[in-house]
Amino acid sequence: MFDLIPFDRRERNMMRMFDDMEKNFFDGFTTSCKTDIADKGDHYLLEAEMPGFDKENIHIDIDGNYLTIHAQQDVRKEKKDRKFIRQERSYNSISRSFNISDVDTEQIKAKYKNGVLELTMPKLHTSETEKIKKINIE
Repeated sequence: MFDLIPFDRRERNMMRMFDDMEKNFFDGFTTSCKTDIADKGDHYLLEAEMPGFDKENIHIDIDGNYLTIHAQQDVRKEKKDRKFIRQERSYNSISRSFNISDVDTEQIKAKYKNGVLELTMPKLHTSETEKIKKINIE
């Protein structure tokens, strides 16, 4: 019966099994941070989904031209009754970096509400002559 399945198809299924195994193993350690960035004309609006994180555990740092959002979460479901059969713990960590070379870093504002981190990042003011540069053809 296995001879009826093409070889490459079996290989993909085997690789998918390993991918799923790795994903399930690391599921408690990392969480993805889905991020939307919109150009609103005079500023950028960054929205990062960070459900379950407390505001106190979210850190926003600027190093040169890079803004880094980092958050950690240590969840422990402990019961006072020590006769437990199973006790669960999980640790999540998120870290994302963004190039902000054209952002006025002194004017960045951050809000966190309902699991969404929202950054309003005003653009640097540049004159139109600095934006458009003509190159002469020789």
